[in-house]
Amino acid sequence: MKNCLLDSSFVIDLFNEVADNQRGPAHLWLKRNSNNTLWVSPITYAEVLEGANDEQLVREAFRAFRWQTIGKQQADRVALNQRRSNKRMGENDAWQVAIASCIDAIIVGHDSNAFSRLGTKYEDYHL
Repeated sequence: MKNCLLDSSFVIDLFNEVADNQRGPAHLWLKRNSNNTLWVSPITYAEVLEGANDEQLVREAFRAFRWQTIGKQQADRVALNQRRSNKRMGENDAWQVAIASCIDAIIVGHDSNAFSRLGTKYEDYHL
């Protein structure tokens, strides 16, 4: 069993699959990884809610996930990662990486441009 931090790209696809009553890549990934612990962050929540047509429905749907909060440990990790890197990440992506690192999780999403440098700590659920 592994910890998985769900990126907004995954959650948006999952919610769209549910709304369209389809079983696409997000559902297939969930089925293959049913023993894993699924986490979301305030970053994922904010990004999904920002584009939501029905904010209340999105808020209710997020109740199904475990939540990882942001604190000093994550802030220290963001600063360290950004300082060490010769190519800074976008702020939201940097927070996601720090959160995942602090809970020893992989990031699950479909945004290889943002997370490809993570190697095995990133899983593209479309593959």
